[in-house]
Amino acid sequence: MAEDMMLGIRNAKVFDGESVALPGTEVLVDGNIIKSVGTGVIPPGTETIDGTGMTLMPGMVEGHCHPSFTDVNEGPDLGRICPERHMLLTARNLKQLLDHGFTSVFEAASAKPMLGVTARDAINERLIDGPRMRAGSPEVTNTAGLGDERKRHIHLESFGLVADGADEFRKVARECVRDGVDTLKINISGDDFVSHARAEITPLEDEELAAFVKVARAYHKTVACHARSSQSVKMAVRHGIDCIYHCDYADTEALDMLESVKDRIFVGPAFGLVHNAVHEGDRVGMTPDVVASMGLYRKFEHTVATLTEIRKRGLRVVVGGDYGFAITPMGTNARDIAHFVKFFGYSPAEALSCATRVGGALMGMNLGMIREGMLADLLLVRGDVLADVSLVQHQDNLALIMKDGVLYKNALGAAGERRGLIAAE
Repeated sequence: MAEDMMLGIRNAKVFDGESVALPGTEVLVDGNIIKSVGTGVIPPGTETIDGTGMTLMPGMVEGHCHPSFTDVNEGPDLGRICPERHMLLTARNLKQLLDHGFTSVFEAASAKPMLGVTARDAINERLIDGPRMRAGSPEVTNTAGLGDERKRHIHLESFGLVADGADEFRKVARECVRDGVDTLKINISGDDFVSHARAEITPLEDEELAAFVKVARAYHKTVACHARSSQSVKMAVRHGIDCIYHCDYADTEALDMLESVKDRIFVGPAFGLVHNAVHEGDRVGMTPDVVASMGLYRKFEHTVATLTEIRKRGLRVVVGGDYGFAITPMGTNARDIAHFVKFFGYSPAEALSCATRVGGALMGMNLGMIREGMLADLLLVRGDVLADVSLVQHQDNLALIMKDGVLYKNALGAAGERRGLIAAE
């Protein structure tokens, strides 16, 4: 489809990012914009796709995405990859995300400086295939924080930029701004995958966080944070963080604080990593004894309880589960939607909305819904996604992927398909 052509889609069940549209709803795309939504909106003579038996929905948004995490086992594995190869592997991951229906990604952090920025620009210049992208900085941390893998006897790089004290955090933030990032990422708490800084430890100090956020505000940048401990969640709210990831151990006070700013912030549980470690750890050598020793069964229970409460309190929650490790391979990202239904109590429509409408709001772009004037990022999925959200996990079910009005994938036009592009009427 040429970018200046109109295309109509009819006979599909339309999920607009919030609810199911009335039967008979048609969608008309003009260039990269959704021009009309309703009955009888496709003009005679318009090229039209027949979506009978399928669901038309907005393209999915990955709200906690690490495109430069290349299916590694641990953080130092990322440091061992040279920048040139790392960029190629990142490009492969981004294509894979688009192949799986993610037309936008909010990069939660880059594994090295400039990887996300370079990838974003390459996508915009059409040098590589990939989703729309907001590029993130590496995870800025402090000595002995999450992302600091250095040892007394050897220097190991991971995914963190290490700073100590307000002046250093201020300088690193400015350097990342100079790099051209859209989002500055900071680690406030530790994590259970880090022996010296577990999830309920809060290594960051208030003055360090304040200096970092002040730089972001001066340059009009979004701020995202890693915050598993209750204290870290409270710090994030007090300092005005825009996107707060995890929140596993948030106590009642922290939940009340989150709710008080629910119209300003986004939460991203990044549940895929916790889920897979507990339920599928054996395939990467994480035996039940290992999982128990790391406290992950306890973390799983806390995460489920906390995110269930966050749902009840009406916070804006995005999908994205720390995919990009060996235990959470890139391309399986859409599993999060089913997790939201099974573990947190979302309805199918609510979970799909987290993956579309809410994600679009986090991106800060006019996308994530099938409404007039929105950017034309669309999926046509075989079957009824509202009846079975797992349908979006399988590439073969994605009959059509449209990004910015361009048909990136159109399996319906292939020889032997029962339905496809029908003649202009």
